[in-house]
Amino acid sequence: FGETLENGMTILDAAVGPDGIKLDGETAFKLYDTFGFPVDLTADIGRERGFEVDMAGFEAAMAVQQQRSRGAGKFVAKGTVVYDGAKTDFKGYETLSANGRVLALYRDGSSVKELTAGETGIVVLDKTPFYAESGGQVGDVGTLSNTSTGAAFEVADTLKIQADVFGHYGVVASGSLKIGDSISANVNLDMRAHVMRHHSVTHIMHKALRETLGAHVQQKGSLVDADKTRFDFAHNAPMTNAEIAKVEAMVNAEILQNEPTSAKVMALDVAQKTGAMMLFGEKYGDEVRVLEIGSSKELCGGTHVARTGDIGLFKIVSEGGVAAGVRRVEAVAGSVAFEYVQGMEKQLQSTAALLKAQPQEVEAKVSALLENIKSLEKQLGKLKSKVAASQGDDLLSQAVDVNGVKVLAAKLEGVDAKGLRDTMDQVKNKLKSGVIVLAVVEGDKVQIAAGVTPDLIAKYKAGELVNHVAQQVGGKGGGKPDMAMAGGTDPSQLAPALASVQAWVAAK
Repeated sequence: FGETLENGMTILDAAVGPDGIKLDGETAFKLYDTFGFPVDLTADIGRERGFEVDMAGFEAAMAVQQQRSRGAGKFVAKGTVVYDGAKTDFKGYETLSANGRVLALYRDGSSVKELTAGETGIVVLDKTPFYAESGGQVGDVGTLSNTSTGAAFEVADTLKIQADVFGHYGVVASGSLKIGDSISANVNLDMRAHVMRHHSVTHIMHKALRETLGAHVQQKGSLVDADKTRFDFAHNAPMTNAEIAKVEAMVNAEILQNEPTSAKVMALDVAQKTGAMMLFGEKYGDEVRVLEIGSSKELCGGTHVARTGDIGLFKIVSEGGVAAGVRRVEAVAGSVAFEYVQGMEKQLQSTAALLKAQPQEVEAKVSALLENIKSLEKQLGKLKSKVAASQGDDLLSQAVDVNGVKVLAAKLEGVDAKGLRDTMDQVKNKLKSGVIVLAVVEGDKVQIAAGVTPDLIAKYKAGELVNHVAQQVGGKGGGKPDMAMAGGTDPSQLAPALASVQAWVAAK
């Protein structure tokens, strides 16, 4: 939980900033969904720091995710499918097209004899080239067709109904399918090629990670699809840029070797004696498939490229923590990696154009800009301090006497949250004894500071006072007896809220 908290706070600080007044719902949902950061904890931190969480945006993002999950699972009814028949003969290692016979059909999880046009269902064949989702690799997509009847079934996913029984999940595009029909099964070549590249490079990357980071690196989860390889592994520290670069160099060097890959079926104990690793943590039978690709040798039942050179370019696109002691790397290969690099180059060129510089000059230009910004921020800070000081002197004359207590409640202009605090400190020092409320409006938000001098905190609490004012402008807050901050969302009520301070003091 400590690491979850640390990851979440890093993202939270970057999203909100030191003077933030609102956290967008998308970021709050990312903290919750990706990093396990509870939204109520995010809201608590917001109340403590004076910013609010866009809960409507969070709920909207949650609804989109739930809808996406329902969409992804619309074909998955394997939990209710009852099958008692022959096993599926998988031909997908050798070919992407095969002829098979329909053994079973399912609609809404129930066995049927026929599926007709427009109906969603599951088709079980005696032979198929379609790879069923397993070992982190997604299932194949493609088409089942019968040219003699005009029937066509669009396969959206392939999953295992049983260990050796493959279910083709999808919809009948035309005609109808019946049990016993002869079917031509054709896998989508382009998607399979993308998936194979990403799966094959995962093995080489795993080996490179172990050699770079240490033998403690072990696979903790994976997802291989047409767009990427996502690999979770045991490691207790973020990878440095140098380590990422080293892994990329090692993997691309093996790709350039263009060595042939090989897959052999052997007894499990024999495979283990060869030193083959179990990459995806499957439950293996007595016989296993040992994949040798580059310098990697692992147990894997997935589909792979014929030669390492078929992978093409390899690029790590992200690295981060997902749990205590577990890191996640996402990488791309082949044409996906090429498109990624082109996109990065386009961004670099656009940035260079904005800076009126050549791409190779961007780093120096940005460094110069950052130094200039730092200098300007220092100057701005000094100016704000002068403004705060001048306003502090002017404000003293606005203090009124309420039953022997000096009370000052005023709105400031042209200062930020830091300036508000600085002005409060100056006014308290100069007033010597009194109760003070200062506020500033930024857009549609209100920032409020309350202060009580040491001699009066026994009777007047700044936390109670700031909350009293904040509630009138659509917010709340709190803090120490001598100094407290709050935020609000209704600037239109600020004037009467400040006017109520005298009555609050009088009532005490």
